[in-house]
Amino acid sequence: MTAAQIVHKAGHWSGPAADRLVLDYEARFLRRKRLVTEAGAELMVDLAETVSLDDGDALETGLGEMIEIRAAAEPVLKVTGDLPRLAWHIGNRHTPCQIMGDHLLIRADHVLAGMLAGLGAETVALTAPFTPEGGAYGHGRTHSHAH
Repeated sequence: MTAAQIVHKAGHWSGPAADRLVLDYEARFLRRKRLVTEAGAELMVDLAETVSLDDGDALETGLGEMIEIRAAAEPVLKVTGDLPRLAWHIGNRHTPCQIMGDHLLIRADHVLAGMLAGLGAETVALTAPFTPEGGAYGHGRTHSHAH
């Protein structure tokens, strides 16, 4: 089994990837975990701290190979309407949100869909890669206000 202990952010690595990991939003938040690559190889990820991997990042193996990270398609809601107002309400619930030019994407959630409908939004259920905005101050994904 190959091990990976180094993360390279998208745009900061080059060359062909030796393999890929296709992971949903939750699975891209990790520190230590055994994963299986797209080609079927086992990879032990053993990072110094928990990181939020983004689509296009890469893990470097002990052999110097790059394993590209891709965002897996998963159930999401496409949200349209008064986007600044809707984004405020989504953010007020600490819900990850991907901001597009003409819509927002959030993970599928019937409670949030009801709240958004009550605010005049239209929602459409889709299956698509989900790559929400990172946290403020360059911290990526966070679970508390103690930054």
